Amino acid sequence: MSKEYFINKVLATTVVGSYPVVKGGGLRSLFDPLYSAVETAVSDQISAGIDIISDGQVRGDMIGAFASKLPGVKGQEIIGKVQPASGSITVGDTKYALSKAPKVKGIITGPTTLAHGLHISTPTYRNKEELALDLAAALVPEAKALEAAGITLLQIDEPMFSTGMADLAIGKQAIGLITSALQIPTCMHVCGNLGNVLDEILKFNVNVLDFEFANNPANLDLLSRRDLAGRMIGYGCVDSSIDTVESVAEIKKRIEKGIEIFDPRIMLLDPDCGMRMRTREVAFAKLKHMAEAAKMVRLGL
Repeated sequence: MSKEYFINKVLATTVVGSYPVVKGGGLRSLFDPLYSAVETAVSDQISAGIDIISDGQVRGDMIGAFASKLPGVKGQEIIGKVQPASGSITVGDTKYALSKAPKVKGIITGPTTLAHGLHISTPTYRNKEELALDLAAALVPEAKALEAAGITLLQIDEPMFSTGMADLAIGKQAIGLITSALQIPTCMHVCGNLGNVLDEILKFNVNVLDFEFANNPANLDLLSRRDLAGRMIGYGCVDSSIDTVESVAEIKKRIEKGIEIFDPRIMLLDPDCGMRMRTREVAFAKLKHMAEAAKMVRLGL
């Protein structure tokens, strides 16, 4: 099976990333206060019927979770040349997820989004673009360690790309540094409205392009007029920005709109974005309804 079709299931379900943090007690939590949050996130995704799960991304916000481990970064400040972390950042939690599910997505925050989330306090870097390229190089060992651990797919999160504030040419170069170092399929997640950036984003060297369509239905119209050049589409069909749990029927309708445009074999279904800000009950219900809607659409194909 080629990189583009790495899961042998039509309309497979996945997550974009973060899950609500549910802390537990017990002796283990004294040594690792967030271990039970990882357990809960993994268990909930499996119970909801998700095909490609994540580790839940419960150990901090998307900037701090990675930047805090990189030499050259102190707090929100870049104080010297950015270097790779001395050890793995997310591999431990990802290995736990892999012990519970056959298919797991590794997730890293993209170099451009990291660069824009940090403040340069050193003459080492003249601008965010130079910083992004060094951040990309620093993330390569983490990406390769996740690949070695056995992940099915590596997702790189770049929400900054839809804002218009990022240099997309440098962003493309930075993403390429990571993806070219891997043999496994790669995915890039960009949330928001793609109106001003889609043509550039379609040039990126990734196997899956993950966008939001529930909260940004205009993206569907944009994509309907573009050639995906053999890539898969991560199809955000659940609104992760609200507490309202959409019905199975509503999500099913969104999926059906998608398959009017895309071949269902290239669609990966997921929420628009991470669900860290939702309650556990809401996040779980959204995932469960999405998996049920996917199953109904599959049966009707």
